[in-house]
Amino acid sequence: MVTLEGKIELFPVVSQGCRPVGKPWVITDCERNLIKKLVGLAIFQTSVYLLYIAPGKLIGGTAPIVSSEFQVYSNPLPHVLILTAIVVGVATLALGLALVVRLKEAYGSIEEDEILAQDRDA
Repeated sequence: MVTLEGKIELFPVVSQGCRPVGKPWVITDCERNLIKKLVGLAIFQTSVYLLYIAPGKLIGGTAPIVSSEFQVYSNPLPHVLILTAIVVGVATLALGLALVVRLKEAYGSIEEDEILAQDRDA
């Protein structure tokens, strides 16, 4: 369970042309292996889901069902949007895996460099 309290601010920063601070994290550059790239994409999508879901839950909040017993309600919109994003993410991952299977059948490899080399030679 993730609980966030207090004022939380997120600042997206574009650092193109600037010197990076700290070690950069690369999620999807995995030695040109297509399966590893898809797994990295799935991990990245999951982190985005958590980023949007966590602020949507209020401590002590209940489902938005109007009743005199409850005073604090959680916002259902982030949960609905992320549910849709999860469905789209699963469909995208399934399509990617299907393409990798087809590439493996056609080229005999799932390494991007080997597939591109075979295309250049043909």
